[in-house]
Amino acid sequence: MKIAVDAFGGDNAPFAVVEGCINALKQNEGFDIVFYGIEEEVLRELKKYEYDKSRVSVVNCTEVISCDESPTMAIKRKKDSSMVRALQDVADKKADCIISAGSTGALLTGATLIVKRIKGIKRPALGTFLPNKNDGSVMLIDCGANTDCKPQYLLQFAIMADAYLKGVYSYKSPRIGLLNNGAESEKGNELTKATYKLLEESDLNFVGNIEARDILADKTDILVCDGFDGNIVLKHTEGLAEIMISMLKTELMSRKLSKIGAALSRKAFKSFKKKLDYSEYGGAPLLGVNGTVIKAHGSSDAKAFSSAVKQAVKIVNGNVNKIIEDGIENMPSDTGD
Repeated sequence: MKIAVDAFGGDNAPFAVVEGCINALKQNEGFDIVFYGIEEEVLRELKKYEYDKSRVSVVNCTEVISCDESPTMAIKRKKDSSMVRALQDVADKKADCIISAGSTGALLTGATLIVKRIKGIKRPALGTFLPNKNDGSVMLIDCGANTDCKPQYLLQFAIMADAYLKGVYSYKSPRIGLLNNGAESEKGNELTKATYKLLEESDLNFVGNIEARDILADKTDILVCDGFDGNIVLKHTEGLAEIMISMLKTELMSRKLSKIGAALSRKAFKSFKKKLDYSEYGGAPLLGVNGTVIKAHGSSDAKAFSSAVKQAVKIVNGNVNKIIEDGIENMPSDTGD
Protein backbone atom coordinates (compact mmCIF):
# COMPACT_ATOMS: atom_id res chain seq x y z
CA MET A 1 0.00 0.00 0.00
CA LYS A 2 1.31 3.45 -0.95
CA ILE A 3 0.08 6.60 0.75
CA ALA A 4 0.65 9.84 -1.16
CA VAL A 5 1.17 12.81 1.17
CA ASP A 6 0.95 16.44 0.10
CA ALA A 7 3.97 17.61 2.07
CA PHE A 8 3.27 21.29 1.36
CA GLY A 9 -0.39 21.49 2.32
CA GLY A 10 -1.45 23.17 5.57
CA ASP A 11 -0.16 25.71 8.06
CA ASN A 12 2.56 23.47 9.48
CA ALA A 13 4.05 22.09 6.28
CA PRO A 14 6.43 20.47 5.73
CA PHE A 15 7.83 19.85 9.24
CA ALA A 16 4.64 18.61 10.95
CA VAL A 17 3.68 16.59 7.87
CA VAL A 18 6.98 14.72 7.79
CA GLU A 19 7.15 14.19 11.55
CA GLY A 20 3.61 12.84 11.77
CA CYS A 21 4.00 10.47 8.83
CA ILE A 22 7.32 9.11 10.09
CA ASN A 23 5.77 8.51 13.53
CA ALA A 24 2.94 6.55 11.90
CA LEU A 25 5.44 4.62 9.80
CA LYS A 26 7.35 3.50 12.89
CA GLN A 27 4.18 2.28 14.60
CA ASN A 28 2.63 0.37 11.71
CA GLU A 29 3.65 -2.03 8.96
CA GLY A 30 2.13 -2.75 5.57
CA PHE A 31 2.40 0.61 3.82
CA ASP A 32 4.89 3.04 2.31
CA ILE A 33 4.87 6.85 2.36
CA VAL A 34 5.45 8.99 -0.74
CA PHE A 35 5.96 12.70 -0.02
CA TYR A 36 5.10 15.21 -2.77
CA GLY A 37 6.70 18.64 -2.60
CA ILE A 38 9.94 20.57 -2.92
CA GLU A 39 12.39 17.68 -2.61
CA GLU A 40 15.22 19.62 -0.99
CA GLU A 41 13.01 20.82 1.87
CA VAL A 42 11.38 17.43 2.43
CA LEU A 43 14.76 15.69 2.56
CA ARG A 44 16.00 18.29 5.03
CA GLU A 45 13.12 17.38 7.35
CA LEU A 46 13.63 13.65 6.86
CA LYS A 47 17.25 13.95 8.02
CA LYS A 48 15.93 14.67 11.53
CA TYR A 49 14.55 11.14 11.92
CA GLU A 50 15.59 7.52 11.86
CA TYR A 51 13.28 5.34 9.77
CA ASP A 52 13.17 2.52 7.24
CA LYS A 53 14.32 4.35 4.12
CA SER A 54 12.97 1.59 1.86
CA ARG A 55 9.45 2.65 2.89
CA VAL A 56 9.80 6.37 2.14
CA SER A 57 10.27 8.23 -1.15
CA VAL A 58 9.97 11.82 -2.36
CA VAL A 59 8.46 13.13 -5.60
CA ASN A 60 9.90 16.54 -6.45
CA CYS A 61 7.27 19.19 -7.26
CA THR A 62 7.99 22.77 -8.24
CA GLU A 63 4.63 24.33 -7.37
CA VAL A 64 2.39 24.71 -4.31
CA ILE A 65 -1.33 25.52 -4.23
CA SER A 66 -2.21 28.16 -1.63
CA CYS A 67 -5.55 28.59 0.11
CA ASP A 68 -6.22 32.00 -1.44
CA GLU A 69 -6.21 30.73 -5.04
CA SER A 70 -9.24 29.82 -7.12
CA PRO A 71 -9.54 26.04 -6.62
CA THR A 72 -10.47 25.23 -10.22
CA MET A 73 -7.83 27.49 -11.77
CA ALA A 74 -5.16 26.23 -9.38
CA ILE A 75 -5.86 22.59 -10.22
CA LYS A 76 -5.87 23.29 -13.97
CA ARG A 77 -2.80 25.54 -14.07
CA LYS A 78 -0.49 24.10 -11.40
CA LYS A 79 0.09 20.67 -12.87
CA ASP A 80 3.40 20.30 -11.03
CA SER A 81 2.00 21.20 -7.61
CA SER A 82 2.33 18.75 -4.72
CA MET A 83 -1.46 18.31 -4.53
CA VAL A 84 -2.07 17.73 -8.24
CA ARG A 85 0.86 15.31 -8.63
CA ALA A 86 -0.35 13.27 -5.63
CA LEU A 87 -3.94 13.24 -6.91
CA GLN A 88 -2.77 12.12 -10.34
CA ASP A 89 -0.86 9.19 -8.88
CA VAL A 90 -3.97 8.10 -6.97
CA ALA A 91 -5.97 8.35 -10.20
CA ASP A 92 -3.31 6.30 -12.03
CA LYS A 93 -3.35 3.69 -9.23
CA LYS A 94 0.31 4.39 -8.42
CA ALA A 95 -0.86 5.30 -4.90
CA ASP A 96 -3.80 4.06 -2.85
CA CYS A 97 -4.55 7.25 -0.96
CA ILE A 98 -3.80 10.97 -0.74
CA ILE A 99 -3.62 12.97 2.48
CA SER A 100 -3.56 16.76 2.28
CA ALA A 101 -4.06 19.63 4.71
CA GLY A 102 -4.05 22.12 1.85
CA SER A 103 -6.89 24.10 0.29
CA THR A 104 -10.17 22.26 0.85
CA GLY A 105 -11.68 23.68 -2.32
CA ALA A 106 -8.69 22.67 -4.42
CA LEU A 107 -8.59 19.15 -2.97
CA LEU A 108 -12.32 18.60 -3.57
CA THR A 109 -12.07 20.00 -7.09
CA GLY A 110 -8.96 17.99 -7.87
CA ALA A 111 -10.40 14.78 -6.47
CA THR A 112 -13.52 15.20 -8.63
CA LEU A 113 -11.69 16.21 -11.83
CA ILE A 114 -8.61 13.97 -11.55
CA VAL A 115 -9.48 10.97 -9.38
CA LYS A 116 -13.15 11.16 -10.51
CA ARG A 117 -16.33 9.91 -8.90
CA ILE A 118 -17.34 6.31 -8.30
CA LYS A 119 -19.87 5.25 -10.93
CA GLY A 120 -23.35 6.31 -9.86
CA ILE A 121 -22.21 8.83 -7.24
CA LYS A 122 -23.84 12.22 -7.77
CA ARG A 123 -21.66 14.20 -5.37
CA PRO A 124 -18.69 13.15 -3.21
CA ALA A 125 -19.06 14.16 0.44
CA LEU A 126 -16.79 14.96 3.37
CA GLY A 127 -17.33 13.06 6.59
CA THR A 128 -15.90 13.95 9.98
CA PHE A 129 -16.37 12.83 13.57
CA LEU A 130 -17.80 14.56 16.63
CA PRO A 131 -17.62 13.07 20.14
CA ASN A 132 -20.80 11.93 21.86
CA LYS A 133 -21.62 11.79 25.56
CA ASN A 134 -20.92 8.06 25.90
CA ASP A 135 -17.25 8.06 24.82
CA GLY A 136 -18.22 7.26 21.24
CA SER A 137 -18.62 9.47 18.19
CA VAL A 138 -21.03 10.49 15.46
CA MET A 139 -19.99 10.77 11.82
CA LEU A 140 -21.17 14.05 10.31
CA ILE A 141 -21.72 13.93 6.54
CA ASP A 142 -21.59 16.21 4.55
CA CYS A 143 -19.47 18.69 6.49
CA GLY A 144 -18.61 21.10 3.71
CA ALA A 145 -18.25 19.69 0.21
CA ASN A 146 -21.80 20.40 -1.08
CA THR A 147 -23.68 23.51 0.00
CA ASP A 148 -26.69 22.94 -2.28
CA CYS A 149 -28.11 19.43 -2.26
CA LYS A 150 -30.95 17.30 -3.52
CA PRO A 151 -32.63 14.51 -1.52
CA GLN A 152 -30.88 11.86 -3.64
CA TYR A 153 -27.49 13.31 -2.70
CA LEU A 154 -28.26 13.00 1.00
CA LEU A 155 -29.38 9.41 0.53
CA GLN A 156 -26.05 8.65 -1.12
CA PHE A 157 -24.20 10.44 1.70
CA ALA A 158 -25.91 8.05 4.12
CA ILE A 159 -24.96 5.01 2.01
CA MET A 160 -21.32 6.13 1.84
CA ALA A 161 -21.07 6.84 5.57
CA ASP A 162 -22.71 3.49 6.29
CA ALA A 163 -20.05 1.79 4.14
CA TYR A 164 -17.28 3.72 5.90
CA LEU A 165 -18.33 2.69 9.40
CA LYS A 166 -18.78 -0.92 8.33
CA GLY A 167 -15.43 -1.11 6.52
CA VAL A 168 -13.25 0.92 8.89
CA TYR A 169 -14.84 0.44 12.31
CA SER A 170 -16.67 -2.88 11.82
CA TYR A 171 -20.15 -1.54 12.57
CA LYS A 172 -22.83 -4.11 11.70
CA SER A 173 -25.76 -1.72 11.26
CA PRO A 174 -24.92 1.94 11.94
CA ARG A 175 -27.77 4.14 13.13
CA ILE A 176 -28.47 6.90 10.62
CA GLY A 177 -30.13 10.17 11.58
CA LEU A 178 -31.17 13.19 9.54
CA LEU A 179 -30.32 16.67 10.87
CA ASN A 180 -33.57 18.60 11.22
CA ASN A 181 -35.33 21.28 13.26
CA GLY A 182 -37.68 18.78 14.84
CA ALA A 183 -37.94 15.07 15.59
CA GLU A 184 -41.30 14.57 13.84
CA SER A 185 -41.27 13.20 10.28
CA GLU A 186 -43.27 16.14 8.92
CA LYS A 187 -40.81 18.74 10.25
CA GLY A 188 -38.23 20.54 8.14
CA ASN A 189 -37.93 22.08 4.71
CA GLU A 190 -38.54 20.49 1.31
CA LEU A 191 -35.07 18.93 1.27
CA THR A 192 -35.32 17.20 4.65
CA LYS A 193 -38.92 16.07 4.15
CA ALA A 194 -38.08 14.41 0.82
CA THR A 195 -34.84 12.96 2.22
CA TYR A 196 -36.72 11.53 5.18
CA LYS A 197 -38.93 9.51 2.83
CA LEU A 198 -35.95 8.19 0.85
CA LEU A 199 -34.10 7.12 3.99
CA GLU A 200 -37.22 5.54 5.43
CA GLU A 201 -37.72 3.48 2.26
CA SER A 202 -34.07 2.40 2.09
CA ASP A 203 -32.45 -0.68 3.63
CA LEU A 204 -30.38 1.53 5.92
CA ASN A 205 -30.89 1.60 9.70
CA PHE A 206 -32.65 4.98 9.66
CA VAL A 207 -33.63 6.20 13.14
CA GLY A 208 -35.36 9.44 12.13
CA ASN A 209 -34.73 13.14 12.52
CA ILE A 210 -32.10 14.45 14.94
CA GLU A 211 -32.40 17.93 16.44
CA ALA A 212 -29.28 20.04 16.99
CA ARG A 213 -29.42 19.59 20.77
CA ASP A 214 -29.22 15.80 20.32
CA ILE A 215 -26.26 15.67 17.92
CA LEU A 216 -23.88 14.57 20.68
CA ALA A 217 -26.47 12.61 22.68
CA ASP A 218 -25.57 9.19 21.21
CA LYS A 219 -28.86 8.83 19.36
CA THR A 220 -27.21 8.12 16.03
CA ASP A 221 -23.90 6.92 14.58
CA ILE A 222 -24.23 8.92 11.36
CA LEU A 223 -25.75 12.38 10.99
CA VAL A 224 -26.75 13.25 7.42
CA CYS A 225 -27.15 16.83 6.19
CA ASP A 226 -26.15 19.15 3.36
CA GLY A 227 -22.64 20.61 3.44
CA PHE A 228 -23.84 24.10 4.39
CA ASP A 229 -25.55 22.98 7.60
CA GLY A 230 -22.87 20.37 8.27
CA ASN A 231 -20.07 22.91 8.12
CA ILE A 232 -21.92 25.20 10.52
CA VAL A 233 -22.43 22.30 12.95
CA LEU A 234 -18.74 21.35 12.70
CA LYS A 235 -17.33 24.86 13.14
CA HIS A 236 -19.79 25.67 15.95
CA THR A 237 -18.89 22.48 17.82
CA GLU A 238 -15.13 23.06 17.42
CA GLY A 239 -15.47 26.68 18.54
CA LEU A 240 -17.72 25.84 21.47
CA ALA A 241 -15.30 23.15 22.67
CA GLU A 242 -12.38 25.60 22.63
CA ILE A 243 -14.36 28.28 24.46
CA MET A 244 -15.65 25.81 27.07
CA ILE A 245 -12.12 24.60 27.82
CA SER A 246 -10.84 28.18 28.05
CA MET A 247 -13.71 29.33 30.30
CA LEU A 248 -13.33 26.29 32.54
CA LYS A 249 -9.59 26.89 32.89
CA THR A 250 -10.19 30.54 33.78
CA GLU A 251 -12.74 29.64 36.45
CA LEU A 252 -10.58 26.92 37.97
CA MET A 253 -7.56 29.23 38.22
CA SER A 254 -9.53 32.12 39.71
CA ARG A 255 -9.65 30.88 43.34
CA LYS A 256 -7.33 28.99 45.65
CA LEU A 257 -9.77 26.17 46.43
CA SER A 258 -10.70 25.67 42.78
CA LYS A 259 -6.99 25.46 41.91
CA ILE A 260 -6.65 22.58 44.36
CA GLY A 261 -9.70 20.92 42.82
CA ALA A 262 -8.24 21.40 39.37
CA ALA A 263 -4.99 19.76 40.42
CA LEU A 264 -6.87 16.77 41.81
CA SER A 265 -8.99 16.50 38.64
CA ARG A 266 -6.16 16.98 36.16
CA LYS A 267 -6.50 13.46 34.75
CA ALA A 268 -10.23 13.91 34.11
CA PHE A 269 -9.72 17.28 32.42
CA LYS A 270 -6.97 15.85 30.22
CA SER A 271 -9.28 13.02 29.16
CA PHE A 272 -12.09 15.49 28.45
CA LYS A 273 -9.83 17.66 26.28
CA LYS A 274 -8.65 14.61 24.34
CA LYS A 275 -12.23 13.73 23.41
CA LEU A 276 -12.65 17.16 21.82
CA ASP A 277 -9.33 17.04 19.96
CA TYR A 278 -9.78 16.76 16.15
CA SER A 279 -6.22 15.45 15.81
CA GLU A 280 -7.36 12.14 17.30
CA TYR A 281 -9.21 11.41 14.03
CA GLY A 282 -6.65 12.88 11.65
CA GLY A 283 -8.91 14.18 8.92
CA ALA A 284 -12.15 13.99 7.00
CA PRO A 285 -12.45 11.31 4.31
CA LEU A 286 -13.88 12.44 0.98
CA LEU A 287 -16.23 9.59 0.14
CA GLY A 288 -17.48 8.84 -3.35
CA VAL A 289 -14.32 9.13 -5.45
CA ASN A 290 -12.25 6.38 -7.11
CA GLY A 291 -9.52 6.40 -4.51
CA THR A 292 -9.03 7.23 -0.86
CA VAL A 293 -8.84 10.98 -0.23
CA ILE A 294 -8.38 12.42 3.26
CA LYS A 295 -8.65 16.14 3.99
CA ALA A 296 -6.59 16.94 7.06
CA HIS A 297 -7.31 20.07 9.09
CA GLY A 298 -5.39 23.11 7.83
CA SER A 299 -3.74 23.55 11.22
CA SER A 300 -2.90 19.86 11.64
CA ASP A 301 0.12 19.08 13.79
CA ALA A 302 2.29 15.95 13.70
CA LYS A 303 -0.20 14.02 15.82
CA ALA A 304 -3.02 14.78 13.39
CA PHE A 305 -0.98 13.65 10.38
CA SER A 306 -0.02 10.45 12.16
CA SER A 307 -3.72 9.79 12.86
CA ALA A 308 -4.58 10.57 9.22
CA VAL A 309 -2.10 7.96 7.99
CA LYS A 310 -3.57 5.32 10.31
CA GLN A 311 -7.05 6.26 9.12
CA ALA A 312 -5.97 5.93 5.48
CA VAL A 313 -4.67 2.41 6.09
CA LYS A 314 -7.98 1.40 7.67
CA ILE A 315 -10.01 2.81 4.77
CA VAL A 316 -7.96 1.02 2.12
CA ASN A 317 -7.86 -2.26 4.04
CA GLY A 318 -11.58 -1.99 4.79
CA ASN A 319 -12.49 -1.92 1.07
CA VAL A 320 -14.72 1.07 1.72
CA ASN A 321 -15.04 2.03 -1.96
CA LYS A 322 -16.17 -1.48 -2.90
CA ILE A 323 -18.85 -1.37 -0.19
CA ILE A 324 -19.96 2.05 -1.48
CA GLU A 325 -20.14 0.74 -5.06
CA ASP A 326 -22.32 -2.17 -3.94
CA GLY A 327 -24.61 0.16 -2.00
CA ILE A 328 -25.03 2.54 -4.92
CA GLU A 329 -25.80 -0.33 -7.29
CA ASN A 330 -28.67 -1.37 -5.04
CA MET A 331 -30.23 2.10 -5.00
CA PRO A 332 -33.49 2.68 -6.91
CA SER A 333 -32.78 3.66 -10.51
CA ASP A 334 -34.75 6.90 -10.25
CA THR A 335 -32.30 8.92 -8.20
CA GLY A 336 -32.50 12.27 -9.99
CA ASP A 337 -29.65 14.41 -11.29
